Formats: sequence, C-alpha cells, structure tokens
Amino acid sequence: MTLTINQDIYSQLLVKFQPKVIENEAEYQEYGDILIELMMKTNRSEEETAILKLIASLIKEYDQKQEQPEPASPHEILQHLMEEHNMKQVDLVDKIGSKGVVSEVVNGKRSISKSQAKTLAEMFHVSPALFI
Repeated sequence: MTLTINQDIYSQLLVKFQPKVIENEAEYQEYGDILIELMMKTNRSEEETAILKLIASLIKEYDQKQEQPEPASPHEILQHLMEEHNMKQVDLVDKIGSKGVVSEVVNGKRSISKSQAKTLAEMFHVSPALFI
C-alpha cells in the first residue's frame, strides 16, 4: 500500500519550514529543533514525514561535512612539526637544502621532494608520506 502525498499540504509545509542546505551552527540548531518537533508529533501525516526525512537528510549532510576536516598540506604539516619541536627554518638548512630552498619549502612556494620528505620523516619520526 503506497500513500500519496498531498501536494498542497506538502507545499504549505515547505513554505512553513523553508528547508535548505544548512550553512552554519545556528541553522543546524534550528533544524534540529524542527526535527524533534516533527518526531514527537503523534499522528504525523505523510507530508510531515516527508519533510522530516528531508530535514534529517540536511542535518546528516551538515554533520558529515563537519566530521571531515580538510586535510593538511605537506607544508602545513611541516610548519606544525617545526612549531611542536621549537624549530626554526635555520634548523633545516643543510639538511633539506640552502637557506633559500628551506624558506620556499616551509612557505609552500616549493614542493617537498622525495629525498627531502625522507629526511624530514627521519628528523620528526613520522612517515615520509606526510610530506608528499
């Protein structure tokens, strides 16, 4: 048995709740409140159930975006490790290159070569893959 949604009622609910992609924490909280309101409703109509599913999907999408931080670049990883080990650029000179090369590598103006990645990995006791 398939129930059909009354388009007029569904349209009224769309106007009432105005669901859209969640872009910030305030909207996330607002949609969470709407979701709870609809879930707690007894004798929920098919149209309300459809809106509930839509809002739940929007919340899930927002949650997934928040759980997946942007991966750090090799240069950001290097900068972080240098900071954690109280190192300055001069500490890398002659280990991965000249003063100019080190500056370019640390500041992301030059990519980290495989041999530099291996040297850095040994220095910081991490995998060379972090720098490639």
